[in-house]
Amino acid sequence: MSEVGLQNLFNDPAYCQYSFHFFKNFAAFRQALKQTSFFSVIYSLFGLREERRECLMGLHLLSYSHPGVQRIVLVEDDREAQLVGLFSSLRLHGILSKSASLPLLLEQLVTLFGETRHINDNILNHWYVSQCRTLSPTERAILNCMTRGLSMAEIASQLDRNVKTIRAHKFNAMTKLGVTSDVSLLNAADILTWMPHAYGQYPN
Repeated sequence: MSEVGLQNLFNDPAYCQYSFHFFKNFAAFRQALKQTSFFSVIYSLFGLREERRECLMGLHLLSYSHPGVQRIVLVEDDREAQLVGLFSSLRLHGILSKSASLPLLLEQLVTLFGETRHINDNILNHWYVSQCRTLSPTERAILNCMTRGLSMAEIASQLDRNVKTIRAHKFNAMTKLGVTSDVSLLNAADILTWMPHAYGQYPN
């Protein structure tokens, strides 16, 4: 969904009581955050990998620097919602799919805006989280290596495993995540790597 599409979405009368600000990257938002108090941050997940990773990491850091700000992610479809839910559901207030009908998307956003800021107390996350299956430590390590551009042979060397074993773990990860291509798996790898709290890493 483009910026124009988002502006049209938020021009709906259901949002007349809210004021929306649009930012092309997280750096611009961070600058505005110094002068303006925001109730909610909505990140539309799209664009180049570097931009996506910057914003995902930004959302993670925002949960520590401004824990009172509601954090919502708009994803492309239900599959991407499951991936984000698997790796980041404990730190987000809402994960919404842009493939949903416009009336449903409007209803979900109004519901989130009207809620308290308790993470995951809303029902909008529960379906996605319940559908996700946990990756093994080796599968997570492989995805972490993939996002850094390592080949299967290089990953095998780094993890001290043979290539066939690495490929088997990669296939298992794809099955669990419901993806069928390396591109989709790389998308999952990005989400995993740039939401570090999902597997126990927190900033100092």
